[in-house]
Amino acid sequence: VQLQASGGGLVQAGGSLRLSCAASGNIFSFNVLGWYRQAPGKQRELVADAIRGGTTNYADSVKGRFTISRDNAKNTVYLQMNSLKPEDTGVYYCYARRDYASEIFWGQGTEVTVSS
Repeated sequence: VQLQASGGGLVQAGGSLRLSCAASGNIFSFNVLGWYRQAPGKQRELVADAIRGGTTNYADSVKGRFTISRDNAKNTVYLQMNSLKPEDTGVYYCYARRDYASEIFWGQGTEVTVSS
């Protein structure tokens, strides 16, 4: 599967962005879809993931502000980001994996910059 992320950009603090990640193949077999981010000078960190069946998980730093969703019919996973903060700045990578023990397939990343 190939993953194509989009939707990043420059936004002021308090604003919103919606990231999309479209898969070239069928994502139905991937039980876990999600987003990581990497801020300048920092390690990549998990932002959110969505498990087939409905369970979602979020980093504490984004709970209540970000919402992850997946549309299996469109082979797409979304990340709605509201109330953005400067510390949300970074490159956001979508990923897919069949389960938490299997290989991770990465998208190419989309850059998010939040100005204060």
